[in-house]
Amino acid sequence: MPKIYEYLGFVFFFYSNEHLPIHVHISKCDFESKCELVFNAGILEMQWKKVRGKHELSAKDKLEAGLFIKKYNQEIIAKWQQVFILHQKVKCEKISRRISK
Repeated sequence: MPKIYEYLGFVFFFYSNEHLPIHVHISKCDFESKCELVFNAGILEMQWKKVRGKHELSAKDKLEAGLFIKKYNQEIIAKWQQVFILHQKVKCEKISRRISK
């Protein structure tokens, strides 16, 4: 389970057997959701999905995690490619500054 970011109590990660579309799992305490990164006409759309067997992140937490994903989407995609296409390890980055709206 490659952990890619820690941000204000959130953990952003991939499971080792992931599938398309590109998505990232986000957990905070005992809650977890996944966010699919979909580009339509070059514009990022985030599609939130429930993870089977897990309690979803709250709307407030999804909003905060979404701001992070908007800022770091290209880096998340690059890490996805490193892990699932190039079969390379990635380092977890710790981000402690709040993302501004």
